[in-house]
Amino acid sequence: MARLIEINPYNPQPRLISQAVEVLKKGGVICYPTDTMYGIGCDIFNKKAVSRVHQLKRRPKHKPFSFMCSSLTNISEYGHVANTAYRLMRKNLPGPYTFVLPGTKLVPKVMLTKQKTVGIRVPDHPICLALLEELGNPVLTTSATLEGEDEGQPVCDGFDVDRLFGKQVDLIIDGGEVYPDPSTVISLITDQPEILRQGKGDIAPFI
Repeated sequence: MARLIEINPYNPQPRLISQAVEVLKKGGVICYPTDTMYGIGCDIFNKKAVSRVHQLKRRPKHKPFSFMCSSLTNISEYGHVANTAYRLMRKNLPGPYTFVLPGTKLVPKVMLTKQKTVGIRVPDHPICLALLEELGNPVLTTSATLEGEDEGQPVCDGFDVDRLFGKQVDLIIDGGEVYPDPSTVISLITDQPEILRQGKGDIAPFI
């Protein structure tokens, strides 16, 4: 069974963040709150952990997951950011967006689409940002919901996550209630932004 720890969502306790990061460094899979919903993630550089998330989500290997970065500077290490993309992201991050960009050579193959693109987020949530800052690596992120028959069942807090995934993950961070509303997905591969999915993030700045 997963360990469940409560972390303050506004002012995360460094000692508890360190415990969660230790789990990630050892190749663990964790659940955590974001600005859009509870997520499941692992270090993108740990192949075994990434494979575990694919199994857990019943997702085919050729469909890569998005990942979280700690800042726009961090994004530019993993995605090719053109001038227009940079301006748009600078004004809207951190926030409830996933940006699709051409991936750089630093991105593990398993995290790239066939078109060599990546989906990258910088969530506006203190717990996520503290985890990323301390780990020093991007973290794979996917919604803590099951694809298929249980899809759409809202997961609002750490106890909901525990009920669904407690036997399959190593650690669950309970950061209080988050009513699920997916991120807005925007392609910034060309100079003309393309809205791929409308979610929590306002699309007005990208039209």
